Amino acid sequence: MAARRSRIRGVGSHVPERVVTNEELTQWMDTSDEWIRQRSGIETRHWVDGATSTSDLALEASHRALRAAGIEAGDLDMIVLGTLSPDHDFPGTACYLQAKLGVPGIAAIDVRQQCTGFLYALSIADQFIRSGHSQRILVVGAEVHSKSMDISTEGRDISVLFGDGAGAVILEGCDLRDPATDPHILSTHLHADGNFAEALCMKAPQTAVEGPRITHEMIDAKEHYPQMNGKLVFLHASKRMPESVHEACEANEIEVGEVDLFLFHQANLRINQQVAKQLGVDDSKVFNTVQRFGNTTAATIPLGMHEAIKAGVLKPGMLVMLSAFGSGFTWGSALLRY
Repeated sequence: MAARRSRIRGVGSHVPERVVTNEELTQWMDTSDEWIRQRSGIETRHWVDGATSTSDLALEASHRALRAAGIEAGDLDMIVLGTLSPDHDFPGTACYLQAKLGVPGIAAIDVRQQCTGFLYALSIADQFIRSGHSQRILVVGAEVHSKSMDISTEGRDISVLFGDGAGAVILEGCDLRDPATDPHILSTHLHADGNFAEALCMKAPQTAVEGPRITHEMIDAKEHYPQMNGKLVFLHASKRMPESVHEACEANEIEVGEVDLFLFHQANLRINQQVAKQLGVDDSKVFNTVQRFGNTTAATIPLGMHEAIKAGVLKPGMLVMLSAFGSGFTWGSALLRY
């Protein structure tokens, strides 16, 4: 009897039209193209204009994923959306996306696991399909960072790193007959360590204070902007991502060298180069997009997947490894046959 699994049927992505170069950032902060490239590998990023929201970007990516899958929004059973930059504190952004897609009634779930958000969302969707609960699930990662950055010299360590964008996949149930050739999600592996929660966080608004969730004092202290211990994040990312890759390989009894393509979270080119070096992976097997889009957090992996497909790098039948690390700290991996 064939085992029930899930497979990626369609992939889509979307980034705003506005391109912000490193040189443009020098208008607002003391920085340089050379400094940003050396520190992160980033050359450009995309930022939204006007009232464009996270769910707006998610909608465009979702439409493209649906077209690639050859299905309609009405064929979906569920939406799982990863983001740290929701349209509003509540309700969840997945609900706004659901309304814009015109599919009331189906489940809509937000995942707030930041840079690992897409992997968490993918794993959740995979379990719903394996259990027989759902047949087709829209899995999305979407972010609008440009509206929550401190665009000044004081905030440059973080603000130069982030971009806006969205990526989406259609996950569909399938009967697995030949694991060596049939497209499917082999396994997902998720982890977290909340002891490092404040190493990368946005402190305000918050409830861990007396009185209002946000005050003038918090704003004056710039606690409503992201804060990061960069060295600690780099250290843990460089350790946890290779661990998660090995975990996925061991779970499926394969060697790292058997993986055809690696799609890592796109936070920093130096991190990805370090991870590849530790794994003994040739650069030709790692597809990076951080140079063009910056860190789009939950969107980086599906956005990168779509770019790899368009570039002819990701092809049917390939064994693909996904891995991410981010705020929380959270990290994880997923192994799939595309």
